Amino acid sequence: MTKRIVLVIPTMDRGGAEKQLCLLAENLPREQFDVHVILLTRDGPLSARLRQAGIPVTVIGKRFKADPSAFFRLRKEFKRLRPDVVHTWLFAANSFGRAAALGAKVPRIIGSERCVDPWKTAAHLMIDRQLAKVSETITTNSAGVRDFYVHHGISHDKFTLIPNGIEPLLQSPLSRDEAFASLGVDPKRKLIIAVGRLWPQKRYRDLIWSAELLGALRQDTTFAIIGDGPQKGELLRHRDAVTIPRHVRFCGQRDDVPAILPHADAFWIGSEYEGQSNSLIEAMQARVPVVASDIPGNRDLVLDQQTGRLVALGDTADFARQTNELLDDPDEAHRLGTNAAEKIASNFTVDQMVLRHVDLYLKRDKTR
Repeated sequence: MTKRIVLVIPTMDRGGAEKQLCLLAENLPREQFDVHVILLTRDGPLSARLRQAGIPVTVIGKRFKADPSAFFRLRKEFKRLRPDVVHTWLFAANSFGRAAALGAKVPRIIGSERCVDPWKTAAHLMIDRQLAKVSETITTNSAGVRDFYVHHGISHDKFTLIPNGIEPLLQSPLSRDEAFASLGVDPKRKLIIAVGRLWPQKRYRDLIWSAELLGALRQDTTFAIIGDGPQKGELLRHRDAVTIPRHVRFCGQRDDVPAILPHADAFWIGSEYEGQSNSLIEAMQARVPVVASDIPGNRDLVLDQQTGRLVALGDTADFARQTNELLDDPDEAHRLGTNAAEKIASNFTVDQMVLRHVDLYLKRDKTR
């Protein structure tokens, strides 16, 4: 007999948590699980792949932060579906979803925290603590995220650690010249890439300064920022104030990042906080030498001097210095990239991620 699993998340926008939920929903064994996805707020581009896989997607349509009608619609949907497990992801879905699942008398309620969240107020954290009490467990993708919430009053034993999974890397269909041309970069230059949403968490202002320092030092580097977001206009103005397009290019949202990454000479992530960055995992899988901010989420992946380089948060000069060292030492860059790829292949596969969720969802059956 199959178990009905309902996964609840705010949207299907292009983000790390959303991508992991898609991979999980698509790959859970159909003979064991009947999977449904509920979007609390709105639909998004990643929904198409769920629907193509035959997974029902329901949009609740929460209109504002404390929309009571969304709570009642969600509870009604749970009563209709009668799930064996409700698994909620991210703050809004964790809050509305777990409360509605409790009201609908869902037998098993699981939350998921995907990121260190310093933006949360005392009220947000109080909600997290109260809803943790009705949760069987809370899945998380890194020890750094777990430790953040333990520090804020949720028991260490409440968490189940399941690292992100990444799909196998296919050989790039693009040559180096084609990849560079698609970004508008001269293939004779050294290419540094960052991938992610353009908003303050990612600290792109720091990286733009680092790119200018590196560009002024070497005269042969271009920093390509792949992604879009609410900070785009501000960051473009900042770029134009401190550097030139030859040193820093904005390349927008792209679907061909896996084809471009293997041709990069370095990958940067300067985030102020992370859970477990999918773009960082993808860069490591592609054997691109990584320079990353020294924060808990990145530290779980990047072992300094072993699978990449770590830099103190906001140290723009050190980002440039360490990247310059790697560009001048191809053997060291190759060593770091190889070690990184081996780490990802050993610990961050989709199969491993799905199997750990399967074990979690079947846990009660095994103890009977």
